[in-house]
Amino acid sequence: MAGVDSLVVSYAKVAPDARTAAEAGDRIAWVKVSLMFLPLATPVSDAKVLTGRQKPLTEIAFIFAQIRTRDGHEGIGFGYSKRAGGPGMYAHARELAPNLIGEDPNDISKIFTKLLWAGASMGRSGLTTQAIAPFDIALWDMKAKRAKLPLAKLLGAQRDSVQCYNTSGGYLHTPLDQVLKNVAISRESGIGGIKIKVGQPDLSIDIARVGEVRKLLGEGFPLMVDANQQWDRQKATRACRAFEGFDLTWIEEPLDAHDFEGHGQLAERFDTAIATGEMLTSFDEHAQLIMAGTDFIQPDAPRVGGITPFLRIMALGEFKQRKLAPHFAMEIHLHLAAAYGIEPWLEHFEWLGPMFNEQLQLKDGRMWVPDRPGLGFTLSEQALAWTTETAEFGKRP
Repeated sequence: MAGVDSLVVSYAKVAPDARTAAEAGDRIAWVKVSLMFLPLATPVSDAKVLTGRQKPLTEIAFIFAQIRTRDGHEGIGFGYSKRAGGPGMYAHARELAPNLIGEDPNDISKIFTKLLWAGASMGRSGLTTQAIAPFDIALWDMKAKRAKLPLAKLLGAQRDSVQCYNTSGGYLHTPLDQVLKNVAISRESGIGGIKIKVGQPDLSIDIARVGEVRKLLGEGFPLMVDANQQWDRQKATRACRAFEGFDLTWIEEPLDAHDFEGHGQLAERFDTAIATGEMLTSFDEHAQLIMAGTDFIQPDAPRVGGITPFLRIMALGEFKQRKLAPHFAMEIHLHLAAAYGIEPWLEHFEWLGPMFNEQLQLKDGRMWVPDRPGLGFTLSEQALAWTTETAEFGKRP
């Protein structure tokens, strides 16, 4: 017993001034939230417009969060909304921002949970989680910058580039001859796959458009279609059967986004892969989708609440051997897709290019992870000019 007592006393004398991790950590000192509207040169229409459920897309609202700590570390992140909801997200983000002041920026999961509960009376999906995303993404950007690593490398990259497909040239408002020109330009630029929109009231029009694009691309070149949730189960079954002969990489959102069972049944029934998930706004919704059995999952980090819940979706998706094709926001999703264990796809949109000083490199059908620390982007003068509102919290060091 005397030996044990002496051991305890001896240990206490080894490091009397030692601090705990909580005592030694950095602290968030300043947060800035901004609302920005990105105008589109041409109004964009998909199947939701043809059915009268939505208006053509003319602009995208972005909510940016900039975070700075007591020790001078910085991070930037963003969320977005199409057609509606941007000002609401910005208002909720302003409500949440004071909760970050004084927190250790390394405790990202803890902060995510804190922010989630701060708005829990409004629910734990939808706008409330999307308003969290800019802060969560900014904290991951900061953590990777502190490590002097691209985010993909901080997470543990499986690859240095991700196969990349283009969507923006194949919307339903675009005449077929222009779609074909856009496809040719995209392929010449080094894109690795092409996706076009479907969901016309007359399925034969979709079949004709897809047939012409396949003819132009030739056999084997990756081609995807996207119905944007506008079919019921009967129409989706007919369409999937009609598209089987085009060797598609996937058919996207043939059903309502929350028809997890229906998507799983289509994936089981047809050879062509089924992809969905971009409209889901929480880990729980994606978990239901993954368990239902769809082939490709398409989570969107700004929509699910940031990188923290996205990583949980990735873990479950990889465990269940689902393929990954994140939706939109390639500036963020490139890093996440690079860390996925199963070869993923990345969606290319040139729309966001003017907002950032840096651009991503596309070569040989793949998007390459930049060597810049963090997410690797900074806001351009154009982005600042598009900013309509800002709010600051705390004191900038």
